[in-house]
Formats: sequence, C-alpha cells, structure tokens
Amino acid sequence: MIMTSLLSATFSNPFAFSRTALASMLAASCIGMMTLPTSATAAERTLTVYTYESFTSEWGPGPAIKAGFEEQCGDCSIDFVALDSSAGILNRVQLEGDSSRADVVLGLDTNLMAIAEDSGLLADSEVDTSSLTLPVKWESDIFVPFDYGYFAFVYDTEALATPPTSFEELINAPDEVKIIIQDPRTSTPGLGLLMWMKSVYGDKAAEKWQALQPRILTVTKGWSESYFSLFLNGEAPMVLSYSTSPGYHMEIDKTERYQAASFSDGHYLQIEVAALLKRSENLELGREFLSYLTSKEAQTSIPLGNVMYPVVDLGDQLPASFDKLIEPVKTLQFSPLEVKDNRKQWINEWLEASTAG
Repeated sequence: MIMTSLLSATFSNPFAFSRTALASMLAASCIGMMTLPTSATAAERTLTVYTYESFTSEWGPGPAIKAGFEEQCGDCSIDFVALDSSAGILNRVQLEGDSSRADVVLGLDTNLMAIAEDSGLLADSEVDTSSLTLPVKWESDIFVPFDYGYFAFVYDTEALATPPTSFEELINAPDEVKIIIQDPRTSTPGLGLLMWMKSVYGDKAAEKWQALQPRILTVTKGWSESYFSLFLNGEAPMVLSYSTSPGYHMEIDKTERYQAASFSDGHYLQIEVAALLKRSENLELGREFLSYLTSKEAQTSIPLGNVMYPVVDLGDQLPASFDKLIEPVKTLQFSPLEVKDNRKQWINEWLEASTAG
C-alpha cells in the first residue's frame, strides 16, 4: 500500500503530480462535453464498498477495478467510500450495524479477520478461492483475499549503506540508525510490526520493545505520514513498510535507491481481504464483485496500484522489478484467532514498554 493521500503524493512524487495535473486538465477539457445522465444511461444498481483511501486514489487500483467491473456488469455502479484505515473500515461497520450502507468491506487483513467475523455482520462469499496463489492455505468461506505482502524496513541506500539484517542488529545498531514506525492502534503496518516482534520474541517481546526505543525516531498515526512526509524527506534512514515498496520506486521512479532490509528472523505476512455484508440488498452483485476482484484483469492493477503481490499468477504481466525484491527466509504469521484473543494485551504490552523510563 505505497500510495497515500493526494496531498502527500503531490509533494513527494513528481510522477504522481504529473498524473494528477494531466487528469485535471483532461477533466477540465471534458466539462463542455458532459451531460446529465438520462434514464437510459444511469446505472440501475449501485454497490457501496467501504475501503481505505489509497485504494481509491487515482494511482491506486480502485479506479481500474471500478471501471472493469462496471463494464462487466453492464448496469451497475461501484460507489467507493474511502476511510482512513483498515481498522477504520471495521470500526465503521461495527458502529453502523444493520443500518450500514456498505455492501462490501475491502481492505481488512488477516489480523482483523476474526474480530470482523465475530461481529456477525458478514456473509459467506461463495467465491472459489482454491486456485489463488497465496503463501498459505486459504480456508475462509467469508473473506476473499485480493493481495498480500510482507512487513519490512525499507532503507535509503544513500543514507545507510549496510542495513541491519535482524531485530538484534537493529536494536544494537549505531545511534545514527533511526527508524520510523506506526502506531499499532491506528495503523495496519503498525499492528503488523507488533505481530512481527511478538512472533520473533514471544514472551520477551516487551523487553525487546524497550531495547528498541533508542532506535525509534517517531511513531506516526498512519503509514503515509511515516513514508512520504518523513522517510522520503530524509528524516530517518529506515521506515516500517513492505518488502514490495521498492518495486514502486524501481518501476515508476526508475531508482534502486530505496530497498527493503532482509531480516534473518523472517518477515510477517499480511493478506488483505474483502467481504460481503449480510444486510446488503445487493448480495448477488456483491458476490460478482468479490469474484471479479480475484480475476486476472483486476489483479493486474495490484502490483503497482497497491504495491503488493497479486493473488493470481500474472505471468509476464508482473512488473520485472518484483523479481528483485527480497524473499523472506521465513514466513511469520499468527492465526486470526490468536490475534483476536491477544491483540489488546499485546498493544498494552507495547504501550508500557514504549513509555517506560
């Protein structure tokens, strides 16, 4: 999920800015040709999808997936409702309950699945996921995976020639080696780091969080502040992100300056999922959308739109830069149930370790 708000990317990414400007100019040039929709052209069915902001941004995968699905269904429209995070999506549908206008939630991950399932708000997808190419066996009848990736520390090769290759090396790194991380209470990658540390250190995680404090420059609410506002502006040589993040820089920015540090501890796996709301009046259309989400056509938007691995084999349509990404020596992951049962305790453990004198 390398993309973020329009504002952030506009200032930090000239490529994104040029696309933004071009889109604005095209939109302006078309105003004179626009007409109000007639009864013959208006979509008859609308599917409301709650997701996170970067998914719906013009450089994210959302626009292409929306256009592709609307062309396939012929008489429908996708209404993306962009929220600030995966946790925000779950909180919103839990608060709204049966009155939610969402038909589909898109952007939860494996760390939130059991909590979402416990809400009783979700329906079986009826999507055949048996042929998807994931690092783990997929067994959920409710959740449909649409991409995956591994949490990693991305480093600036011009600021750090030799990155740490394990948490122990990071903890014992020289003072000038600083990292920017995200808050596990508000950020999916932040929660991912919490799980990563816990899966490596188990009962010693709190002790290691305390030992890691001198390396932490700051903790941001979300990933985009960490990556775009701070890391790419040189505030620290390392940032918590994904092993796939360098792929975007190599393909779009044409630079190998930013790379992911391969940790001998292994890397924690994140799988992003979508699900259908039971109360939806568009269950059939929702299931069609979930199925389309795993189609090869939709999945071609994932590697550079969401900067994650697709869940189908794209063959030569996978960007060549993905062959240069680090490959985890070990895949780490807690089950959704383990996360549900322990998340609050582990967050409190992190809070206490982070504030201990």
